[in-house]
Amino acid sequence: MNKKQKTNLIRIIIATASLIILHFLPVTGMIQFALYIAVYILIGHDILRKAFIGIKNKQPMDECLLMAIATIGAIALAVYDKSGDYVEGIAVMLFYQVGELFESYAVGKSRKNIAELMDIAPDYANIEDEHGQLSQVDPDDVEIGTVIVVQPGERVPIDGTVVDGTSTLNTAALTGESAPRDVSVGDEVLSGCINLNGVIKIETTKEFGESTASKVLELIEDASSRKSRSEAFITKFARIYTPAVVYSAIALAILPPVILLITGHGFPLGTWLYRALTFLVISCPCALVVSIPLSFFAGLGSASRQGILIKGSNYLEILSQTRTVVFDKTGTLTKGVFEVTAIHPEKLNERELLHMAAHVERYSTHPIANSIKLAYPDEADDCEVTDIKEVAGRGIIAMINKKSVAVGNGKLMDEVGANWHDCHHIGTILHVAIDGEYEGHIVISDVIKPHSTQAISELKRRGVAQTVMLTGDSEKVASQVASELGLDSYYSELLPQDKVSKVEELIGKKQSEKDILAFVGDGINDAPVLSRADIGVAMGAMGSDAAIEAADVVLMDDDPLKLSTAVMISRKCLRIVNENIWVAIGIKLLCLLLGAVGIANMWAAIFADVGVLILAILNAMRCMFIKPIEPEV
Repeated sequence: MNKKQKTNLIRIIIATASLIILHFLPVTGMIQFALYIAVYILIGHDILRKAFIGIKNKQPMDECLLMAIATIGAIALAVYDKSGDYVEGIAVMLFYQVGELFESYAVGKSRKNIAELMDIAPDYANIEDEHGQLSQVDPDDVEIGTVIVVQPGERVPIDGTVVDGTSTLNTAALTGESAPRDVSVGDEVLSGCINLNGVIKIETTKEFGESTASKVLELIEDASSRKSRSEAFITKFARIYTPAVVYSAIALAILPPVILLITGHGFPLGTWLYRALTFLVISCPCALVVSIPLSFFAGLGSASRQGILIKGSNYLEILSQTRTVVFDKTGTLTKGVFEVTAIHPEKLNERELLHMAAHVERYSTHPIANSIKLAYPDEADDCEVTDIKEVAGRGIIAMINKKSVAVGNGKLMDEVGANWHDCHHIGTILHVAIDGEYEGHIVISDVIKPHSTQAISELKRRGVAQTVMLTGDSEKVASQVASELGLDSYYSELLPQDKVSKVEELIGKKQSEKDILAFVGDGINDAPVLSRADIGVAMGAMGSDAAIEAADVVLMDDDPLKLSTAVMISRKCLRIVNENIWVAIGIKLLCLLLGAVGIANMWAAIFADVGVLILAILNAMRCMFIKPIEPEV
């Protein structure tokens, strides 16, 4: 609790204790009235002040005015009928303050989640001078290519590449992942991560304003200004609803007594005034006005804590209605990095075949060669490699220990006279022949991300009716990936403009405007599709700036399973919002009807207002504790 919340709690406790003491205190008349008024002012002075300021600013129609009229009216009725029962009016204000305390605590808790994420950009960067002394400079003044020093316990201020040192980084603020990540020379690091141990030197690759931490802060700040349709409706509803109930209460206080007077049944003003005041308390729209924005705010905070940035509650609401998810393949469902996925030797064993290929490929800078190097990192200059000849579009031939070794595709095998055969695996096939005799082949392909299959199944489990993949890859590769992941359909060999056309075609096939189509991508060529889809989702950590700018949702750690978590959070949040709307309206309508006919008294009104408010706030707070979908082991 903050200082203000603690003060309000103390005030509530003192007021409650005072009411209990006054109930047993043997005083009457003016002394009794003065003591009760003192308790009333203690607990309600801020509400009365807000009501007065609203009237002064010609904007009186809010819950503060309703509370002021109802409570002052109830105390006035106790004076009028000389009953001395001032407890009802004071209790209304007391319980209203209890509701305000719950609201303040819930909002503060959600804000804390957001604030923790906001606290990711440090105020300085360390620059080392020629004497080895560190000086702190404004990150905005650091140019691209500058080497900065990050010491243990400090946050990385700007994106860059490690040029010296090794360390472990805590990336939880960005990705939501608790597992730290080891970095060494050559690794890319993102601003906002915390350096846990060793000193590292980083060569900046972006300016401070374009770094990940700055981009994240911009997304969070923009998110608060984008309201959902539910929030916009409640705001408009409150503007119409509040004056309507005030005028209805006035009519309820005046018309029935006048009609009864005309018909000769007396003039029971006190009875109908009491009912009108009860009507006012019941009709206060606090539960709706408070709980709905709080639900969305808590949902956004929960998503942010798990490394999912949703750029506004409007997108949180739209995401909950997603029925079709369209994925880009490379970098989204797959790693976008080629790796050795199979080794099929003829006579040599797997390690020997890979070693022989590594001998040849160590002299090439081709991505395929890099895959071989990564698969066999122990390659060393332990043999004589001469007469290296690269055959364009086919592969490499070299002499190794006086043997001719050819590594390449089928055309190269034909050239050297090797009796090769194809492979049933999908990917790039690298054949190996020694002195014209076929020795086997190595399969290199793009690897599916560890959680992609689970992400697809979780989306389907949560009501996504159709999953589609778009890719520029070949039909053969696309078919295997789609089959392995369990996708409903796929489209291959697409250019960037073809992806936009295909998404527009899928949007045109939607059965309802409420059936939302989401597109998930990571590359710069995905930006047009992200903008065209009903809702765009970008892979944030490795995704391009253009994709992140165009997207409505950013997954900070590139894990497709986070999309399933985002959909789960959005749907649970909207379910809670709808629960609060129907429960609040239902109870209020029932109590309004009972209050108008004199069945519900002021205590029922307190429940209809403050009780429903507290229930709605507690329900909304459930959005803050949504657990992510755990990866399957």
